[in-house]
Amino acid sequence: MAAGPLIIKLLIAGTLLAGLLAAAFSLAARRMHVPTPPRGGREPRAPGAIVVLRPKARSARRERSMVRKTDDEWRRDLDPAQYHVLRERGTERAFTGRYWNHKQAGTYVCAGCGTPLFDSESKYESGSGWPSWWAPVNPDAVGELTDISHGMVRTEIICRRCEGHLGHVFRDGPRPTGLRYCVNSASLEFVAREAASSDLEG
Repeated sequence: MAAGPLIIKLLIAGTLLAGLLAAAFSLAARRMHVPTPPRGGREPRAPGAIVVLRPKARSARRERSMVRKTDDEWRRDLDPAQYHVLRERGTERAFTGRYWNHKQAGTYVCAGCGTPLFDSESKYESGSGWPSWWAPVNPDAVGELTDISHGMVRTEIICRRCEGHLGHVFRDGPRPTGLRYCVNSASLEFVAREAASSDLEG
């Protein structure tokens, strides 16, 4: 007759034990989880440091297409103004570059490797004295780095293929992106629409 209450007690004890074990496992799992750092949070960097802002894994195909040259080779292949901007992260003076007020239809390519970067369709007059676009011709063509040089925090833009410095991107541009890609003319070469069409036809 005493077996019935004993079985009930054992069942209750087993249920309580299972609940306690489940709670313990849940707590352990939460403690083992490493939360993702908040978006935009970064470790402090030394003044003048430039770090990758939005890194993208390089595929084997992209790695093979990268343009890599020695410093002597860059000096040989670029004129002094191009070398200063692309390889030394220089900046030309406002209203002096050949493309700041350029309005011809065509594509602007990297002066270091020829990669298409910007199109005349997205070019606009920003009033800054540098040629400006609200979007690159291909998002994967332009890389972004955090630039904290000169006591400022800015987003540097580079050619992804040769990693040449182009300029900076700001969030004060027109619609539809609200971005202003502010670029040094010396980092670019221009290919007119007619010339591009002729090359395709030939």
